[in-house]
Amino acid sequence: MKLLPKTNNPLVVRTDFEHQEAWETICNLIRAPVYAFGDTFYAYVEFLEDAAFCGLGTRDLLAGLPRNYEHPILFVVDTTATTLPEYPILIIDLAEEFGRSFRAIPSAIQSIENNLSIANMGFSEFTGATDEDGIFRRFPAP
Repeated sequence: MKLLPKTNNPLVVRTDFEHQEAWETICNLIRAPVYAFGDTFYAYVEFLEDAAFCGLGTRDLLAGLPRNYEHPILFVVDTTATTLPEYPILIIDLAEEFGRSFRAIPSAIQSIENNLSIANMGFSEFTGATDEDGIFRRFPAP
């Protein structure tokens, strides 16, 4: 099996290659700035579109991590993400509890990546804020 590449930023890995338009939409939503608290936030990620990863699940992707992968999370655009209306991306924990996961809408990726990459928040804070369907959309208003 091919290893995931070492990157400067967390990876967004495409594993579904049947829904091109959905993949492009998801990428555009992740790239889009998010405005909150008077600031503009961007997701610092790298997109991986390599058919060698087509159809791979969590276990295979984790096995394909390179030695000393430096990022606390892996984002996966799988068939669930490309076929459901909100495009819920799979987020896999690589730091706190290796392999644990939840899903998030693309416009939440900026918050997740920014906070987890600098250890401002923990993975469990996001999993604890998922809705009944296991999808993180945003933190509840205070």
